[in-house]
Amino acid sequence: MANAFDVVVIGGGPAGYIAAIRAAQLGLKAACIDEWQGADGKPALGGACTNVGCIPSKALLQSSENFEQAAHGFAEHGVKVKGLELDLAQMLKRKDKVVKSSNDGILYLFKKNKVAFFHGRGSFVKAGTEGIEVSVRGETIQATNVIIATGSNPRALPGADFDEKLILSNTGALAIPEVPKRLGIIGAGVIGLEMGSVWRRLGSDVTILEALPIFLGAADDQIAKEAGRVFAKQGLKMEFGVSVSKVSSSKSSVKVEYKSSDGSAKALDCDRLIVSIGRVANTIGLNAEGVGLKRDRGFVAVDDDCRTNLPGVWAVGDVVRGPMLAHKGEEEGVAVAERIAGQKAHVNFNTIPWVIYTTPEIAWVGKTEQQLKAEGVEYKSGSFPFSANARARSLGDTTGLVKFLADVKTDAILGVHIIGAFASELIAEAVVAMEFGASSEDIGMICHAHPSLSEAMKDAALAVDKRALNI
Repeated sequence: MANAFDVVVIGGGPAGYIAAIRAAQLGLKAACIDEWQGADGKPALGGACTNVGCIPSKALLQSSENFEQAAHGFAEHGVKVKGLELDLAQMLKRKDKVVKSSNDGILYLFKKNKVAFFHGRGSFVKAGTEGIEVSVRGETIQATNVIIATGSNPRALPGADFDEKLILSNTGALAIPEVPKRLGIIGAGVIGLEMGSVWRRLGSDVTILEALPIFLGAADDQIAKEAGRVFAKQGLKMEFGVSVSKVSSSKSSVKVEYKSSDGSAKALDCDRLIVSIGRVANTIGLNAEGVGLKRDRGFVAVDDDCRTNLPGVWAVGDVVRGPMLAHKGEEEGVAVAERIAGQKAHVNFNTIPWVIYTTPEIAWVGKTEQQLKAEGVEYKSGSFPFSANARARSLGDTTGLVKFLADVKTDAILGVHIIGAFASELIAEAVVAMEFGASSEDIGMICHAHPSLSEAMKDAALAVDKRALNI
């Protein structure tokens, strides 16, 4: 049968397209089903990450950072800019071009690896001991294995449905046609901070409301406090411990009524409101109930190897338990493809890095100091500020620090936390070190190029035993 495959992946985001490519590399007949399409109606592979998430947000973060540097940063370097103008339409056009390039790149990879592509929404016809069948646009596909990689959708605030004009999800936040004078954001997580940073740099008065009583609770306390100080200095206004009671909109503005942490009633009037209170697993249209696919709190239920309760059906990425990170989904996709091919594979959740692409960037891997305290783990720490790093001084950006946490007895690295320029790149060294069971001394003994930001990694590692050389 022409439409019979060893592996069919439902979903073409990072977890899905990578799983399909790896399956094809292993000699399996692979196909991918995905329904995303661009403004031109053509397939737009890459899922939410490529189309309305990771990729376009980074494009706008870079463009808005360039604008802010031209306005406020270049003069220190002796570069004077006169008549600075914002062409928002061109900025958004460039963002769309970056997205399209990524879309086309995935299509090319499918052709290169001979992955069959079906444009549409995949839905189970049957799944069980009698075999698996999936339909897409009325066409039936037979599969020995199916990998569900349908991703996630933005969580809406009750009483404040997304219209993507005034009340925005991440999708609308990436395509505001003019800079809002007053921008409200509910949620001080990754999306809220990144989108808040973009529009603040371009001229918005940004206020972020967060339900949790503390800032960046998932990050190390020391890093979170430094980030809060820096963002406040930049002009991001943030209020914590709030409880939103009502959101109402008129033709051109939004009003958020809420209670502050002290119980007093307050209101925030804004021209646009971004709601970024998390994401929910996307199982829409799968016919999960029809085939008996088990779910757990909205997620597709899987075991440690990403197997579902149905034989031959697997699930990876945002649609299953674990952090909703594109690179976590990619690792799971590769691992499942290899398991289907009979290989052994493992994903170490403790060495999955987290990154927030603000300025400064924030990145970490492993345990935070507060987690180690709560678990009763004996640890030692060492930190090093970028203000003492020669390359950071040359860049003109000395904000932040690197922090190492290591086991008291073995010196094994338990966590690394960074806030500063290019933290997203520097964290990779820590991931490699932890994956190979390195100690902080191991990093301290490695020669790092001078001058480089990576020297801060070496000095922070040495600081664990109070041996930092440059402070």
